[in-house]
Amino acid sequence: MGLDKNLLTARLEAAQRVADAAAAIIRPLFKSDSLQVDYKEAVSPIVTQADRDSEAAMRLIIEAEFPEDTIIGEEHGVKEGTSGFAWILDPIDGTIAFTVGKPVFGTLIGLACQGEFELGIIDQAVLGERFLGLRDQGSSLNGEVLSTSGRTELNRAKLAFTSPLKDPGIERIIEAVHVTSYGGDCYNYALLASGYLDIVIERGLNLYDYAALVPVVEGAGGVITDWQGRSLSQGGGSDVIACATRALQDQVLSMLT
Repeated sequence: MGLDKNLLTARLEAAQRVADAAAAIIRPLFKSDSLQVDYKEAVSPIVTQADRDSEAAMRLIIEAEFPEDTIIGEEHGVKEGTSGFAWILDPIDGTIAFTVGKPVFGTLIGLACQGEFELGIIDQAVLGERFLGLRDQGSSLNGEVLSTSGRTELNRAKLAFTSPLKDPGIERIIEAVHVTSYGGDCYNYALLASGYLDIVIERGLNLYDYAALVPVVEGAGGVITDWQGRSLSQGGGSDVIACATRALQDQVLSMLT
């Protein structure tokens, strides 16, 4: 049996309100002297009250409206459900960027069902940009249809990393592309879906880092897999590559082997 579209529509409507609730907390704390920053043992070594409070606000909405749904969040852990739907939340992807005043962070809201990422939101609260992807239904920015650049030539491609990666294959890719940019976190994937970037490569992502990205990238015509070319929704690894086209993805993957 296929997914009941009414069930997905109800959750899509809720996802917009979930994003609104997070943005209302995050926006006034950006570049605020009142922002509280704590240290934690993780790849990203800091967390703020904006991270914790915005995820708590998102979870309140989901738990009230869909009490049988699973919730997986970076800051407040896992609440197991029985409905088959799972919300995957990263309240601020790019906390370091957030704390230093760079508007390239984002709130990530993913929704999975039966092993597939059905819905993804990348919300940039400060810029007022909300990128939405729905599996097999396309992607949009504030309601306007998105598409990738359609780039196929590696020597004309624009590549982005959040931070430098040490790997012989990565060095070959950097030498082969046209330009390389550093920094960006989840916003790089939004830029790829919008046609401004052609390749994004990252290493060591968690489920809550990439679940929302998959529908946005794929809905815009892009490709996103792990470094072995495996689907992220079907148990792929934590190292991620996204490209504007399959032809570009194949070239990048071949240079990593």
